[in-house]
This record gives sequence, C-alpha cells and structure tokens, in this order.
Amino acid sequence: MERKHILRFLIILMFVALLAGLLNLDLLQGAKFRRLSDSNCIRLIAQSGARGNILDRHGQVIVDNKISYDVLILPQELNQLDRILSGVSRILGVETKELKDAFRSNYISSSIPVTVAGNIDLKKAVLLGEYKMEEPSIIIQPRPLRNYPYGALASHVIGYVNEIDRWRLTKLEDYGYKTKDIVGFGGVEEKYDYYLRQEEGGLSVEVNHRGKFMRVLGFEPPVNGKDVQLTLDLNIQKIAEDSLAARKGSIVLMDPQSGQVLALANYPNFNPAVFVSKRTRLISGLFNNPDAPLINRATSSSYPPASVFKLVVASAALELKKINLSTSFLCRGWTMIGARKFSCWDVHGAQDIVAAIAHSCDVFFYKTGLLTGAQNIHDYALKLGLGRSPGFELPYETAGFIPSPLWRKINKFQNWFDGDTANLSIGQGDCLVSPLQAAGMMAVFANGGYLPSPYIIKAVGGLDLSAKKRKLSRVDFKKSTFEIICRGLRAVVADARGTGNVLAGLGVKVAGKTGTAQVSRGSTHAWFVGFFPFDNPKYVICVLLENGGPGHAACVVARQVIEAMNKRNLI
Repeated sequence: MERKHILRFLIILMFVALLAGLLNLDLLQGAKFRRLSDSNCIRLIAQSGARGNILDRHGQVIVDNKISYDVLILPQELNQLDRILSGVSRILGVETKELKDAFRSNYISSSIPVTVAGNIDLKKAVLLGEYKMEEPSIIIQPRPLRNYPYGALASHVIGYVNEIDRWRLTKLEDYGYKTKDIVGFGGVEEKYDYYLRQEEGGLSVEVNHRGKFMRVLGFEPPVNGKDVQLTLDLNIQKIAEDSLAARKGSIVLMDPQSGQVLALANYPNFNPAVFVSKRTRLISGLFNNPDAPLINRATSSSYPPASVFKLVVASAALELKKINLSTSFLCRGWTMIGARKFSCWDVHGAQDIVAAIAHSCDVFFYKTGLLTGAQNIHDYALKLGLGRSPGFELPYETAGFIPSPLWRKINKFQNWFDGDTANLSIGQGDCLVSPLQAAGMMAVFANGGYLPSPYIIKAVGGLDLSAKKRKLSRVDFKKSTFEIICRGLRAVVADARGTGNVLAGLGVKVAGKTGTAQVSRGSTHAWFVGFFPFDNPKYVICVLLENGGPGHAACVVARQVIEAMNKRNLI
C-alpha cells in the first residue's frame, strides 16, 4: 500500500509540475514568447532617402541624385538560396559565386534582407521584378545615388561620397552614424555632411516560416537631406577650368566687396562619380597619383608668393613712412647686401614705388624691405590676411606661413640676417601663401581697405546665410597708401614695360601683380593676382600655375578667363 501511495504522489507531483510549467509559459512568460514569435516572422526593409542637392548661386544643379536599384534577398534555407541566386545570376550576367560572396559578407541576421547586387539598371530591375513572381523572397529596392551631370567640374569644391571609414565612425557614431553609412569626403560633401545626409525610412513586413512575404505591417518614409546652395557661378567656374587647360595649378575668382567665391578651379582634378561606381582601379590611381589630384590647391596648398608679396612690403613702408611717392632707388640689375650680391631679374634704372610695382623691381624692394624691417613686414602681412587661416568653409585649409626674426630665434635657434629680410621682401625664403589668401589680400586694394572673409556657402535648406557670412575687417591704412599701390597695380598692365602688359587691350581695365616664385625643384611657379574692372572692381582673380614658368604665363591664363567672361557679358 505504501508503494501505491508513493507512486500516486509522484504522479500527482509530476502533473502539478507540468501544470506549473504550462502556467509559467502562458501567464508569466507568454508575452515574451509572443514577442519572439512575432519578431521571427517580421522583416525590416530599410529605404534610403536622397542626399541633398548642391546648387550654384543661380539654383543650377551641380550635384543631384539618380535612382539605381539594389537586389536584396530574404535569408532562406541553403538549397533555396542556391536556386534563387542561380536565377538572379542569369538575369544580371553575374557569376553565382560573386552573389554568394556578397550574401555572406552582407548577412547580418535572419530578420534583415541581404543585398547581393547593387546599382543595377532599370532594364535588369524590370526582369528581376518578373522573376520575383516565382521567387517572392527577392526584393528590388530603389536607391538614390549621387549624380554628377558636369563630371569633374568643381570637384574640389564638391568633394565626393564613400562608405564611412573607421576614423570618421569613431568620431561620429554618437551623432547617429553607423557602419557602411555613405558620408562625404572633402569639399562641401564633408563639411556639410550633417545637412546633406538623409534619414532612413523603411518597410516592416510579415513573412511565413519559409520566408515568403505575407503582408506589409508598417511604413516609415525616409527624409531627404537638405539642399546646399553655393556662391559659385557655374558659367564662371567652367571658364576658369577650361582656361587652366590641363595645366597644374589653381584659379580663384572672388567678389572683393563681399568675399563670395565665384569660381574655384584646380587641376589636376577628379570625377567624383568613380567613388559611386566603386571603380577600384581608378580610385587607387587617384590616391597613388604623384600629382595629387585630390588636393584642393586653392585652399589646402601654399606656395612662395614671390613678387606678389611686394604689396605687403610697399604697404608697410608707406604706412611707416620709410618711403614715399618721391622715394627712388637705382636698379643696376643687382645690389650688395652685406658681402653677398643680390640680383634683380632685369636692369630697371631709377625706380619709384609705382614704377617698382609695375616693373617688379627686386632691387627697389630689397632696399625698401631693409628700411622697413622684417618684423614690420611680418606684422603687415598678417594685417592683409596672410599667415593665418581665412576661415573658409571647405576642410583642410592651410594657414600658409610668414617667417619673422622671433620665429627663427625660438624655433630654429638661429639669428636673422639682412639677407633673410631681402629674401622675405620679394616673397621668397620660408614665406608661403595659398591662392585663396592671395585673392583675399588683393581684395583689400580692390575695395579700398576691407579684408573680406571668403565664403562659398550661400544657403542651406533654403535659408540664406550670405548676410551672416559677410564679414569685412577694416585694414586701417591711409587713403594715400591705397591710391599709390593701386596706381602701381594698374601700371603693371597699362605700362608698356609692365610685367602684366599682356592683359592690356581687353576692353576692360585690369590691375594686378605678377610673381615668379623660385622653387628648389622644377620650373618656377607663375602668379597673377589682380582685379577688374579697375574703376569699379567686381572681381578679384588669382591664377597660380604650379611649375608653370614666369609670371607672364599666369597673365596669359588670366587674359583667357577675362576675355571669355567679357564675351558672355559676365563682367
């Protein structure tokens, strides 16, 4: 009897335990398992919005988006996957192995569709849409891709887009960026990525246990990025790039009254579309090219300014009353400074300040620089915007460099000699200036005493920012200083012996300064920085030809730009 009681007790105990387990599954953990069941049959299909457009000052599209199509597959059993990929392979003309590799590398979880092919054309998307009737697990998803209707035009201003790298991800993940996001690199694409980037939306769909689509559960629409409007004029930009004509260098055109950059051209350039199409060989060629086509030479590179820097020396000397309009020095083609002979590029005879600017007489500026002093030259260079970042909106801007006796003593533990002052007086030695800085300096003489903060962003998302960005710093020189130097700048072109005489006879009066910068290797760099029309300046122009020869070569390019602008009634 006792055995029967024990057996009965054990049976009852088992049923109690079973009942408790059922109650636990249904009442206590039922909600949890229902959620797991629901999530196992729900798939989330992301949908991308369009990145914001980039427009010129007149609203013309520089960069927009085109629709491409991606092929996604809901994760299946392996035998189903082989059959599906085989059918997709036939339609796309892509090897099955390549599709399998893409599936493995892009697989995240069973609840997320896997991309096996991207950026297919409309015809193949339609064919796959028909095949989808047999294989519902195939998803054809439209995706906006960056489109460049003008190819490489303004590429350094625009930048390019690519998959986020580890360095950027570590800095930006707190702002919602994640692995495989497409972000901007260089130019406006990088600097204004936060505004240009889109917000993802997507579909929530239900599938059965075999992964077959059943119904749509919900939809969150994607949000497009904001448009960014630039101050660039596409017509002027195209003229500038055409005028460079495969010569290594840079051209900047700026409004001297406001600081708006109307054209910023560089060569060599690049086509941002290669990063969209993932042309690995072309991308590798860009990064390995010794001519550095990805560098924005106008803002991120600096060069010896050569005779362009003589405007700084002239300003300092006139302001400090070291010279005046009647001061004259004799140029015999050379002068002695200490025990060393310093040469001029020509024999100019007696030169006053106006003639010395017009003829770019080195001897005059050697002697003027020595009278003025290296530290004063350094300080006046800073007043004219050199040796410090202009605060431009594009990334990786250089500050250039203006040496001084104090810098030499602290950083090199060396003394400063008169020969160093002579070199500085003609823009050689350690002196470095970017083309954008040179244009900003010339704007001071064009507008009569205001240093503009150059800018290239006009509006974001339809909100006009130009009024906020227009910052003019007063350069407190005497009126006579500007008048004397502007006379010299005009004589550069108007004087028959002026170094920029090739710019005469254009139908528009031009003023400016040439420069021929000596470098350690290769030919000299050619400079021309000027403004036009002389009586009512609307444009500042800076032309730099890297290893382009004498300053005359830069004048020839500037002439081509101004002639083309004049023909199109842009002046």
